[in-house]
Amino acid sequence: MAPITSLSQLDPNGVYTYADYLTWRFDEFVELIKGKVLRPMAGASRRHQQLSRRLEYVIEGHLRRSPCEMYHAPFDVRLTRNVGAGDAQVQTVVQPDILVVCDPAKLDERGCVGAPDWIIEIVSPGNLKHDTKTKFDLYEENGVREYWVVFPGEQTVLAYVLDAHGRYEVAGEYAAPGPMPVTVLPGLAVEWSEVFDAAV
Repeated sequence: MAPITSLSQLDPNGVYTYADYLTWRFDEFVELIKGKVLRPMAGASRRHQQLSRRLEYVIEGHLRRSPCEMYHAPFDVRLTRNVGAGDAQVQTVVQPDILVVCDPAKLDERGCVGAPDWIIEIVSPGNLKHDTKTKFDLYEENGVREYWVVFPGEQTVLAYVLDAHGRYEVAGEYAAPGPMPVTVLPGLAVEWSEVFDAAV
């Protein structure tokens, strides 16, 4: 059987699993949402890279004193709520911009199995709905404890945390200099100005 090297070789109405995903040989990174292949992710802009690097720098500095670990895309996160964790059962694989995992049992050589504790997505032109609706619902449903959406143009961060009923509630909206506390990492507050000041 010929290797799958192009999205055009896939059935647009097909339902795929992580086992299928592992056999694909695309040049681009794709995501799998409930069995459906999402279009390739666009390359990150300079501004996106800059904001990501600044956030990672602050987070990494804090995590030196923590058992938690930070990763960034490309990094396979297999979400397994309501399905088994086997490759042929997993139907959702995402590539968050930044993620923090505090349970080492969720990590293997291929990425993360199950919900990270904290995910940050930096909105790019064209993926607003993907980050604010599709991934919002997906992360909430799978129990990602904290989800930040970063809006580069508006220089705003929306932070959500799961409530007692497993639903996201707004923990903060940050659009001006000041601390942005991280609920899942007590003691860490990212300074807004360290992320956005003098951004491109």
